Amino acid sequence: MATSALVLLADNFEEIEAVVPIDLLRRAEISVTVASCTQHLLVQGRSRISVQADCMVQELGEQQFDLIVLPGGPGVFKLRKNRLIQKIIQNFNNEKKWIGAICAAPLLLLDAEVLGNSKYTAHSSVVNELPHIISGQDVVCDGTIITSPGAGTAIAFGLALIEALAGSDQANLIADSIHAPHSKLGID
Repeated sequence: MATSALVLLADNFEEIEAVVPIDLLRRAEISVTVASCTQHLLVQGRSRISVQADCMVQELGEQQFDLIVLPGGPGVFKLRKNRLIQKIIQNFNNEKKWIGAICAAPLLLLDAEVLGNSKYTAHSSVVNELPHIISGQDVVCDGTIITSPGAGTAIAFGLALIEALAGSDQANLIADSIHAPHSKLGID
């Protein structure tokens, strides 16, 4: 059975934080489904770069995935009150599946009440709501929650997602293929 990931996109998502993980996961031969949280399959990012989603989030039904990826950017704030998104995140957490959140997206984990006492990082702009941000780390992994602070750490974040799903050897193979540094997180 193939390993799979779900990436959620809202209008004004941070393009780097979405496209880099999608690209790296696919290079690692992980099946990636991109779901639009808007009313259109074509979702526009914060820098006006549009990405074509595979489906609408409400069309996912009972589909199962091993990982959910939540890119950051201003689009996060539109998703914060969305009950469907909260339920999806809660289901991943309840089933002990991997959750990846970058930049402001850990706010979605806060809203879904899945952070608990987890260690995490996030963009410094959300420190008022997430006061226990671990700074100075590109990726923080606690249990099945993987967080990263922003666009500049998207490659490290993507490689950590690969390590979680496919192991450190696969993450290192992908890192080598793109000439990126990678340090084992010890999550496989």
